[in-house]
Amino acid sequence: MSFRFVHAADIHLDSPLRSLALRAPQVADLIGTASRLVFAGIVDLCLAERVDALLLAGDLYDGDQTSMKTARFLAEQLRRLHDAGIAVHVIRGNHDALSRITRELVLPDNVHVYAGRAEAVTLPRPDGAVPVVLHGISFAEARMPESLLPKYQPATPGAVNIGLMHTSLGGAAGHDVYAPVGAAELGAWGYDYWALGHVHKPSRSIEGCTHVVMPGIPQGRDVGESGVRGVVLVTVGTDGRIAVEDRPTSLAEFARLTVDATGCDDWRGLVDRVRRTLERARDGAGSPHLVARLALTGATPLAFRIRRDLDLLRVEAERAGEDAGRVWIEKLDSACHPPDEDASPADQGGPLAELRRLIADEVLGGPHFTAELRDAADDLLRLLPADLRRRFGEDQAALDATLAELARDGADDVLAQLDPGAGNDA
Repeated sequence: MSFRFVHAADIHLDSPLRSLALRAPQVADLIGTASRLVFAGIVDLCLAERVDALLLAGDLYDGDQTSMKTARFLAEQLRRLHDAGIAVHVIRGNHDALSRITRELVLPDNVHVYAGRAEAVTLPRPDGAVPVVLHGISFAEARMPESLLPKYQPATPGAVNIGLMHTSLGGAAGHDVYAPVGAAELGAWGYDYWALGHVHKPSRSIEGCTHVVMPGIPQGRDVGESGVRGVVLVTVGTDGRIAVEDRPTSLAEFARLTVDATGCDDWRGLVDRVRRTLERARDGAGSPHLVARLALTGATPLAFRIRRDLDLLRVEAERAGEDAGRVWIEKLDSACHPPDEDASPADQGGPLAELRRLIADEVLGGPHFTAELRDAADDLLRLLPADLRRRFGEDQAALDATLAELARDGADDVLAQLDPGAGNDA
């Protein structure tokens, strides 16, 4: 008899979507409840597929939570699995180690939460079925700078051995280093399958005879976690062979979309290009909702008007998204420029040209402005969490380049507001 399980990780219950710029009231409930709805969907998948077990490889919670509403919701979902005879095996990740719920919640007896020391659990199996042993270790503390692999027990001979581990693996951008280990090291340990968690981007490899699988976060929370997200459905055949299937779970997927405005000299035509871009993205999306970050690019006579009236263009984009069907605009930016920079009113003679030269030469290019900009950025970065700080650059040169780009964009926005040639044709 085969053994089937769903492998999920990084649920981050009650962690909202981070797109605070979403203003549509229709998605207000989705922003706050997406993680719950997705977890309920994972339970639905387990029931529909009649799996033997659900494996949760850490970060079921999202930190130091105090709400017992989360606890009640979780207990209800786990009870559904209990009533269906489906086992649940959970390791605690770095976020779970901080959660009060982890310590206080009484779970149904079909749930096994691994301790901070190595455990090997032999699952009950029908007579003649291949034996299955699950190995796991939970984070006892939020920080885990050293590899956990040496603490795991050796593979049990004659059985299918599955390891649950919360790890940054070989390292991933935007993730702190937790219990680092190499995929090749996992493959050499002798297990048949490693059910990993922590890194939100899915990955999969086969090291020797071992499947090393990171399912990723089952619901992206911002544009940095774009695309369809999900879990994996794993079948261990009677001959011990393992089949891994991706199963989508995300209710909303994030996408970066580019609108090429090159040559467009008519506002209606520009809106039509935005509309067609959103329609194509909707057709290719694999989730019920699509959250789009739009970037306009290219050379167009409308460049300065686009900057000046970006709020009006966003309204048009939001209307087009609603028409396309559950497409929501998270952000709209423009990097458009005039077809011939010398033809721009800001580059010709007159007050705007002089103002532009002053901004470029005396302000943006001046050492005092650069120093003040650095000081302001340092004050801001100290207030941001680590994962957001890294988005501004990993060294001083990268930070300076980001700040310079933001300053130039700001200057262009000011000039666009002052440009009498931006046009008002509808």
